[in-house]
Amino acid sequence: MRANYLFTSESVSEGHPDKVSDQISDAIVDLFLSKDPEARVACETLTTTQRVVLAGEIRCKGVYENGAWADGALAEIEQTVRNTVREIGYEQDGFHWQTLTFENHLHGQSAHIAQGVDASGNKDEGAGDQGIMFGFACDETPDLMPATLDYSHKILQRMAADRHSGAAPFLEPDAKSQVTLRFENGQPAACTAIVVSTQHAPGYDQGEKEAQLKAYVKQVVADIMPAALLGSETIYHINPTGTFEIGGPDGDAGLTGRKIIVDTYGGAAPHGGGAFSGKDPTKVDRSAAYITRYLAKNIVAAGLAQRCTIQLAYAIGVSEPLSLYVDTHGTGTVADERLEQAIKSISKLGGLTPRGIRTHLGLNKPIYRRTAAYGHFGRKADGDFFPWERTDLGADLHAALRN
Repeated sequence: MRANYLFTSESVSEGHPDKVSDQISDAIVDLFLSKDPEARVACETLTTTQRVVLAGEIRCKGVYENGAWADGALAEIEQTVRNTVREIGYEQDGFHWQTLTFENHLHGQSAHIAQGVDASGNKDEGAGDQGIMFGFACDETPDLMPATLDYSHKILQRMAADRHSGAAPFLEPDAKSQVTLRFENGQPAACTAIVVSTQHAPGYDQGEKEAQLKAYVKQVVADIMPAALLGSETIYHINPTGTFEIGGPDGDAGLTGRKIIVDTYGGAAPHGGGAFSGKDPTKVDRSAAYITRYLAKNIVAAGLAQRCTIQLAYAIGVSEPLSLYVDTHGTGTVADERLEQAIKSISKLGGLTPRGIRTHLGLNKPIYRRTAAYGHFGRKADGDFFPWERTDLGADLHAALRN
């Protein structure tokens, strides 16, 4: 690992077209899980000018059974979509929650996939797909997240809060951020560049109004980032292309799952390749990525490493993971192999099977819409929400290492 380097991560706001799609897909997941905790959902969303299209596969008791929708189900799906767009804040000519055209192409789950996933006889429930999943944690921030991504998310979260509250009425929903930090001895030493592009009300691209917008963004950055990182070395690029009035799905089509690096670790750690949003927690793309973050975060929080990457691998229809890999990047207080054995020995983790993961983290609940913007990781564990961010495994890890 290099000790001195520049590194950059980006984030996108809840109004970015891809994030609109992610939030709609996860709102549909939440809707079905609220009806049936064992629902199977794979919902993809396309957003474009004045149009939202859903496609995918579902199975949900009381909603979609034997190839037919229950009374009122289609209307509830459409209302869920429109409510999501309204809550994000889109009431524009090119994308308006009330007047957009909606299409629903969801249909039943493949019986051939279901037979591999469902438990039957002596067969435990299998993984919903093959794949590899990564989790990561580091001590760069109190959230145990890469600093470049953590600050990128928080800048846009503050801007969105100010937009919703009316404190910054000149902001519109679509925005992107990017933070570049200079690292010395592996730790953030200075911010060299801040990029923020935000959709804005008419007129805020020139004169005093443009100056007001840029001063506002700089103040948000100053409020979010440690003062020691900002200074003469920091270069700001705020709406560098100029006018940004047309945005969101009207400016660029959005698709579910197209911002997976924003969703995870900002490029500071590997990504297995699978997206999260729109998938119920039998899909290990989602649930195993959550448990690997949980494990990595607990290892760092317990003082067992400063950085930790964990990989799990699964085969569709097979319950037990094919492999578990731990890498503490030379920062661990014990050998990585011992951490692997310790994790395997903790019974409450259920052998890291899909059902074991869901049981330990409590994932069969409508908790996913909140994950679909500003990252799935580094968030505050809050009741049922973001349970993979809890740091409650440290005692178990230390006990396992003593055995």
